[in-house]
Amino acid sequence: DVSFVIVPTPSDEKGAFSLQYAKWAFQEIGRALSQKDGYHLVVMTSTVLPGSTRYGLLPVLERESGKTGGRDFGLCYSPEFIALGSVIRDFLNPDFNLVGEHDERAGSRLEACYAEIMENRPPCRRMSLENAELAKVALNTFVTTKIAYANMLAELCSRLPGGDVDIVSDALGLDTRIGRKYLTGGLGYGGPCFPRDNIALGYFARALGCEAALAETTDRLNRSSAGKLAQRLGTLIGPPATVAVLGLAYKPYSHVVEESQGIFLARELAASGFRVVAYDPLAKESARHELADKAVILENLRRCLQQADAVVIATPDPEFRGLQAGDFPRKDPGVLVFDSWRILRDSLGSAPHVRYVGLGMGIDDAAGKARLKELWDDGDK
Repeated sequence: DVSFVIVPTPSDEKGAFSLQYAKWAFQEIGRALSQKDGYHLVVMTSTVLPGSTRYGLLPVLERESGKTGGRDFGLCYSPEFIALGSVIRDFLNPDFNLVGEHDERAGSRLEACYAEIMENRPPCRRMSLENAELAKVALNTFVTTKIAYANMLAELCSRLPGGDVDIVSDALGLDTRIGRKYLTGGLGYGGPCFPRDNIALGYFARALGCEAALAETTDRLNRSSAGKLAQRLGTLIGPPATVAVLGLAYKPYSHVVEESQGIFLARELAASGFRVVAYDPLAKESARHELADKAVILENLRRCLQQADAVVIATPDPEFRGLQAGDFPRKDPGVLVFDSWRILRDSLGSAPHVRYVGLGMGIDDAAGKARLKELWDDGDK
């Protein structure tokens, strides 16, 4: 009764989403429709730019099937709002269902289908194909903007005496206009979706004669995260020290290393002259392919820590959350632990043989106080 098309829509050379795989799938479905009697609904779920479904994919279905959309078959654009690592839970319990419909019959059929599947009875928003396509990209880019803003706050707090991005974010999150989700300052975002969406929105805006400067700036800031951290590590411990990068997937519970901040950081550190060792619970093989001779990927966490002069927590993986002071080697002047997510502040903050630095946590030092005093001290005028 219903066919869902879930295929990659990778970025093309212009920065748009390629329809190469989607067109192939629609071609095969169209050929099957030519042999089927009765009404059938086709649903595109992959992220695409506005106009793609109506002008890029519908003609393929009509050509291959010899039938007419809206009369002989239905067509909808309905993206999923899921995250790798929690796909089934997210699919069955979405905040809402987004249905872009070619015609009312198609939208009603899909809404009824979702009503039988979703466990939490979410609201359904039905609209044109183009509005739904824009809504999906807009939602993703809004989330990345919020992440980039939180990361900016973390950088400010790192330079503020006694600064603490978690305290600031907790306060901001109490405002219902803002909320706490995606407001945890840390390393930048990655993965197969978020990084390309801002680029695609920028391309689409230019194609329409508009600007998407905020989306383009968000992308630029995110791509600078690993370089900034590598520079900061260079001020704390210089090469040729051995740095252990913990977390090579773009997020916990995943083996995906596409656009991973941990991978970017390992490359930056290697280019700066550091020896890099690394570990990830799930992404070891894919990380070896990405890093080649830039880093040594070790099979267990203990061996990785033993070799390290400095350790960077690149993802808040549960295996890293359980680390204790005794897990780190005793070296002079102490192993440096740079915690990008502050998951070990309670267990390592006072360990005598660990130099603990949390991203987004300022040191209450004389230099920081002097910077603030210089800003506001007018000499008692």
